[in-house]
Amino acid sequence: MIQYLKAENAYADTVMAPTKPFQEKLYKEMRSRIKEDDQSVPVFINGYYYYSRTETGKQYAINCRKKGSLSAAEEVTLDGNVLAEGHEAFILAGIQMSEDQNLLAFQSNTTGSYAEFTLKIKDLRTGQILPDEIEDISGFVWGTDNKTIYYLRYDEALRPYRLYRHTLGSKIKDVLLYEEKDALFTLGVGRSKSKEFIILSSGSYTTSEVQLLPTSQPEGKFEVFMPRQKDVMYNVDVHPQHFYLTYKDKQNLNQKIYELPRKDYTDRKNWKEIVPHDPKVKIEDTDVYENYLVIEVRNEGLLEMRIRELTSGATKSIQFPEPVYSAFSMGLPDFKSTKIRYGYTSLNRPMSTFEYDMTNGATTKLKEKEVPGGFDAEAYEVKRLWATAPDGVKVPMAVVHKKGLELDGKNPVLMTGYGSYGYSSDAYFDSDVFSLVDRGFVYAIAQIRGGSDLGEQWYEDGKLQKKMNSFTDFIACAEYLIREKYTASDRFAIQGGSAGGLLMGAVVNLRPELFRVVIAEVPFVDVINTMLDTSLPLTTQEYEQWGNPTVKADYDYIRQYSPYDNLKAQAYPNILATGGLNDSQVGFHEPAKWVAKLRTLKTDQNLTLLKINMGSGHGGATGRFDYLKEVAFQYAFILDRIGWPLQ
Repeated sequence: MIQYLKAENAYADTVMAPTKPFQEKLYKEMRSRIKEDDQSVPVFINGYYYYSRTETGKQYAINCRKKGSLSAAEEVTLDGNVLAEGHEAFILAGIQMSEDQNLLAFQSNTTGSYAEFTLKIKDLRTGQILPDEIEDISGFVWGTDNKTIYYLRYDEALRPYRLYRHTLGSKIKDVLLYEEKDALFTLGVGRSKSKEFIILSSGSYTTSEVQLLPTSQPEGKFEVFMPRQKDVMYNVDVHPQHFYLTYKDKQNLNQKIYELPRKDYTDRKNWKEIVPHDPKVKIEDTDVYENYLVIEVRNEGLLEMRIRELTSGATKSIQFPEPVYSAFSMGLPDFKSTKIRYGYTSLNRPMSTFEYDMTNGATTKLKEKEVPGGFDAEAYEVKRLWATAPDGVKVPMAVVHKKGLELDGKNPVLMTGYGSYGYSSDAYFDSDVFSLVDRGFVYAIAQIRGGSDLGEQWYEDGKLQKKMNSFTDFIACAEYLIREKYTASDRFAIQGGSAGGLLMGAVVNLRPELFRVVIAEVPFVDVINTMLDTSLPLTTQEYEQWGNPTVKADYDYIRQYSPYDNLKAQAYPNILATGGLNDSQVGFHEPAKWVAKLRTLKTDQNLTLLKINMGSGHGGATGRFDYLKEVAFQYAFILDRIGWPLQ
């Protein structure tokens, strides 16, 4: 198998060899838009200012802190470049400080996989790594006693299913605290901002349950907050006077929020509804502080933040003026804080970090990500367009192109999409895309059903027995761009990864003539076989997304769109499929067998290439520069196959 994959890589490199100088040009161009020597906005935690920075020529971030003042001497707490040395890939998946700020716990791997991390603890007083090393974990959190760590372990299918307690330096075997028996459910662990509780969450895609353990009783027992009920999802924010419950069921898909007393909260008569359900506004997330509740909502597909004063109920909104953008709360760890931070970005505006004063509504910009080379946001036009799906539903698109671009049907387009798991395809700044936009491309994001872009019903209408809507929505967006003369079929490129790769495979089976080039990254294309194999990661948990093909009705529906099973003798576009040898989410065999079968059936002379990263996983190359080489390869493939000048 390894020989086969290496042969495919060699073939892809040979075919693309004439574009090698152009790939190098693209790589240097994209790298030139990265401020290599940069620093994050510091956050103050328990006497220290914490931040990360990058250095010129180095692939990974360096984590640092300063004691008491930003003018104090810098202390490097963890250098990703040192940890990654000698490895092809490196992922640092989490850093947490003990309460006294003396011990740093982190989980990482050198496979590039999104699973199987190793937990290590560094004593910042000595610089030494402690012997308490725990392998194959999926997440962890500190207690408040500076010696207790709660961590999650996977089962054979890489499902986080067990919670353990580890005591630093103890010779006693780690204690199993909870095991999730239901194969549809996965575990998550965290700590309340108030530091009162360790929070254990257990959830499927439709049902959830929360358990709480007081941090003052590390050897105590977790208590179920509210027993799980089918098709009810909830989340708990802890406040010294109240619990704040975000609640979703089939009648309240966009969620509502209740205020519960700390005592007798199980009696629903004591629940006070403070934010009612709104069919047009989805509650995305909440974050509680001593005097305020921060509520992230999605209104008409766009994000905004609402700040609720807890005693009076008075609510202010942070709104944004652009037609399409992405904004999200960054929070602050201090429960008593009267300020929050949020990020803001759009297709032509780099990420900015703002601080918002919840007492008076004042906003301060703390940092705007610098794009070297004099990037001019005003040189580009950002639009929100609406295509009409076959069932009459309006589907939004976010679009950016150079100002003054003539809509004559001669412009190339790159359109991306995802449309699964309720993940919204928000419009954010991607400096790499401008290597296409500056060459005359239109870049579009199709915000199709299956995501939550227009609320939770948007998600419900693009999964299970309605999954076909995701594909027909995407096709409708493509037809709109052609009809409105943004492009033509012979200049149309599309791109999607993972479940977005499923989208790519499905739409080219349905309407291959619409597109010229397809980039299918780590594509989930063998849906029936994968969903029949319960030993694979993600399979059983995802029955609520795709269906269970051992059930005939589900099998029949999946069989309509599963890309591998619907390949047929017809002309296909130029296709580049990618994968990762260490991919824990979508096995490398999926793009490999899809490409192999496709070559036996297609009736055209277009290229079909397979490119496998032999040293990484689902996200491809992990270094901030190495990743650009993969993007440069893809972009060179797009321009070459469209016949655009490689200059």
